[in-house]
Amino acid sequence: MAQLVLDLGHRPALGREHFLVAPSNEAAVGWLDRWPDWPAPALVVHGPPGCGKSHLVEAWRARSGASVERDPARLGEARVRVLALDDADRMSERDLLHLYNIVAEARGQVLLTAPRPPALWEVRLPDLRSRLLAAPSVAIGAPDDALLGAVLVKLFADRQLQVGAEVIDWLLRRIERSFAGARDAVARLDAAALALKRPVTVPLAREVLGEAQSTPNSAGVT
Repeated sequence: MAQLVLDLGHRPALGREHFLVAPSNEAAVGWLDRWPDWPAPALVVHGPPGCGKSHLVEAWRARSGASVERDPARLGEARVRVLALDDADRMSERDLLHLYNIVAEARGQVLLTAPRPPALWEVRLPDLRSRLLAAPSVAIGAPDDALLGAVLVKLFADRQLQVGAEVIDWLLRRIERSFAGARDAVARLDAAALALKRPVTVPLAREVLGEAQSTPNSAGVT
């Protein structure tokens, strides 16, 4: 099975050996593995902010050579058949419909991402709504502890920082449950460790991050 590439911040890690698959993204990865044998011209991948949708798009683009062109006129001139549109729900409905039709007429495919499934989008154009509802839709969930912990370890390693398991455990109970939250926490700890000439430990993490990023999972944990 192909694996999800993660943008791991300090040094981009785009090689296949850096791809990670977890229960939260396995279904979406499976659908992209099937490309170009999709049952419809479009596939919609949806999930909450920070769940890895954009990273999944980049992984698919590397394999498919998909364009990210959002201008229908330029797309038609370039005769693009494979297209990736991140945050498609924020686009002009007319542009999105035109892009969809250009790709469909060329017997191509378009990958769309959004926070919610198309059934929950406020789409006013009937033709666009019918096309979106006919497209397969697959969810990505928030990263679980195993995936988020692996991301934290990789982020620290990319910055040539060695941390103990107790630091990872502490962070997992407190940071925002997203890849963006992990990147922010590691960047702040890296800067503090460099400025203070101290290793990254739980006491340093407590000083730098405090309890401001605490999640419900951290109740009663010190």
